[in-house]
Formats: sequence, structure tokens, C-alpha cells
Amino acid sequence: MVNIVLVEPEIPQNCGNIARTCAATRSRLHLVRPLGFDISDRAVKRAGLDYWPMVDLHVYDSLDVLFSQNAVADLWLATTKASQDYSKAVFRDGCWLFFGKETAGLPEAFRQTHRDRCLRIPMRAGARSLNLSNSVAVLVYEALKQQGFPGLSGIGEMASTGSAEPS
Repeated sequence: MVNIVLVEPEIPQNCGNIARTCAATRSRLHLVRPLGFDISDRAVKRAGLDYWPMVDLHVYDSLDVLFSQNAVADLWLATTKASQDYSKAVFRDGCWLFFGKETAGLPEAFRQTHRDRCLRIPMRAGARSLNLSNSVAVLVYEALKQQGFPGLSGIGEMASTGSAEPS
């Protein structure tokens, strides 16, 4: 199980993509207010998010509330400001991956408090950042890879029992 935390997300399409990743990977989605969009049942149905019932969703009024309601032991913060490459991290079952809002990232005080747990995704000089939903997917799948993709199917419909030769 991976816990994905979006702190004050602003763009509904990013949240929808991340929710879909959570549904597909059995990751838990935690949203910290304020949110830049509506996640009511009516809004979700209107947006055609048919996978939304598969999302284990939790919403909090602040980071303090999230920490008071959960035992967050193994946490990692995604930020372009980190010196540590995400591939050096060891992601354990039940880890918590924190992502900040699209326009400002995670709060500086939060980053400083957890300085040794900040990770970055390498990219070329001059590139500001990846899209939030892409960043979440990169880290979630790295965490799941390290854990052996627990509870996820590793076989597609094209799998066969015989040897595969190119045609």
C-alpha cells in the first residue's frame, strides 16, 4: 500500500489522473484542503470518473489534521528543490508520498522539517518540473516496483505459455 498525499491541489484534471493511478494501483489518496475544485459525488459523476468508487479517498482540513489522524512513519516529499534523486530512496509498504500544489509546491516549513526525506525527479537544466500527475505516477510505480507490485496483475492478455518469436 502506498499513500499519496496532495497538499492543496489546484487543477481538477491532475487530481482526476492521480485518482485513476490510485484506483489502478490500490494506492490510498489523501487530499489536504483547500482544494481548487469540487469532489462531491455530483461533480465526480458529471466528470465521468467511473473509477472514482475504486479510490480509497481521505480529505483533511490541514496537514496538522492529517498527521493527527494517521501514523505517518515512512514519509517522502516530492520537490524540485531536493538534492536527493528519488531512485536512491527505499520505499516501504505503507509509505507516504507528499506532493504540493501545482503553482507553489509543498510549504517551505514542511520541506525544511523533513529535509532529509525530500526527493526530486531528475530532469534537464531549465525544465521547471513535470506535470503533477506524471510526478505522482513516477514515484508510485517506483515504490510499487521496489515492493514487487503487491496485489497487482503482472500478466497482460497477450501473455502466452509458449515461446514468443517475432513474426
